[in-house]
Amino acid sequence: MRFPQLAGLCTLTASLALAQEPTPATPVIAPAAPTPPATTTVVNAEAKPEPFSFADFTWLNGNSRQVDFPLTAGPFTGEFSFDANYIFDFAHPKDDTLVGSTNSGRTYEFQVEQFGVGGDFHWKGVRGRLLTQFGLYATMTPRNDASPSRGQWNLSDAFRYVSEAYGGYHFDVWYGLNVDVGIFMSYVGLCSYYNFENWVYQMSYVSANTPWFFNGVRIQMFPTETLKVELWLINGWQSYGRFNEVPGFGWEILWRPTEWFSFVTNEYFGTDTLNNPNRWRLHTDTSAQVKYLDQPKSFLSKAAFSLTIDAGCEAGGGVSCFGGNAAAPSQFFIGFMFYNRFWFLHDVFALTLGVGAINNPGRYLVLLPPINGATASSGTPYFTANPGDPFKAWDTSVTFDFMPTQFTTLRIEYIHRGANVPYFAGAGGVTPPGGNQGPAGSAVTGWSPDLATFENRMNVALLIRL
Repeated sequence: MRFPQLAGLCTLTASLALAQEPTPATPVIAPAAPTPPATTTVVNAEAKPEPFSFADFTWLNGNSRQVDFPLTAGPFTGEFSFDANYIFDFAHPKDDTLVGSTNSGRTYEFQVEQFGVGGDFHWKGVRGRLLTQFGLYATMTPRNDASPSRGQWNLSDAFRYVSEAYGGYHFDVWYGLNVDVGIFMSYVGLCSYYNFENWVYQMSYVSANTPWFFNGVRIQMFPTETLKVELWLINGWQSYGRFNEVPGFGWEILWRPTEWFSFVTNEYFGTDTLNNPNRWRLHTDTSAQVKYLDQPKSFLSKAAFSLTIDAGCEAGGGVSCFGGNAAAPSQFFIGFMFYNRFWFLHDVFALTLGVGAINNPGRYLVLLPPINGATASSGTPYFTANPGDPFKAWDTSVTFDFMPTQFTTLRIEYIHRGANVPYFAGAGGVTPPGGNQGPAGSAVTGWSPDLATFENRMNVALLIRL
């Protein structure tokens, strides 16, 4: 199917910045067929259709392509999620450590990245979701959250093995209204936390450097079948706890007027610099996706693209958004990522081409390299994040998928990443001889990490979702 009106739309969406909010297919009141993000099942006498159920959105980047849910039993829809990889880093760091990724941590080893079991509960309006988090995600995700270092009870360990855990209630108004409390996916930056739902394995910086989860309260409102408005009151920017005295808040607007177009925008405000309550953060993330070819019986069965643009800044507490001086340097984030995907032979094979870049002076959203065991709260003198410290980075990728069933993906991906400062692991790695020494991230006498300005690698992954 071709769309003659696409040319005008592409011009419009490219200026806006495209993408969509991926969402686990989660029935709310009764087990349901695959649904777009955070949809609800309405059970009143009028039986209104579920939001976004008027079309098939399984083609979207960040959305599950499942159409069957074999683990459904009564008021429970079960889920099994598995992600394992083998990564060829052409620099071959001697400590097998990968730098600058939220979804890959080791090279030249078979690794279980994510293993999750759980599902969704739904009964007479009561709703809840639990999904466990085992594998490397259980250490990489808490490691990038500095908030547990403020106060006691070790929040990193408390939530280490949980990726989603919330309860709530569904109100039968409009096309549904949900109120949830707990840990839920944020979907800022288009791509999903779960690689099975994405077009690529290593997503670009505007996705990898923005939040994967929020901890707090969300209100999902569906005033029409094509529109969702979501409000958040949360602890902070991908944080189990608060960084200072003010919580974070924000909203999302998701619009899908037709089966070949999806648009989403997210806005956020918070004070998310540890021990610096005078510094506040603004962030906006706008994305959309367009399916511009749909010919199921052809060799090239489908084609679509996504474009995401992120922008934000920090001000106060020694920095300014733009036009800063020596006393308050500029500290902002701006970036984009673009993907184009082709499906072949009844959607059994797919090829995705991607490119992206960011500029983030002050490095407040740059993933800290794990040098000598450094964490987000420890920092490290080997890669500083002082006001005004420059960081510019870019990437390109080619991803090939073999999808023999709706539950299985075998993915092979080549990615090249570069930066204007040494950032990626070189042959010498980022671990001192004999292992980490002294406090996390601290300097080691007579040793320094081997950091490079570029990275080339191959990702091979098996992804399963039931």
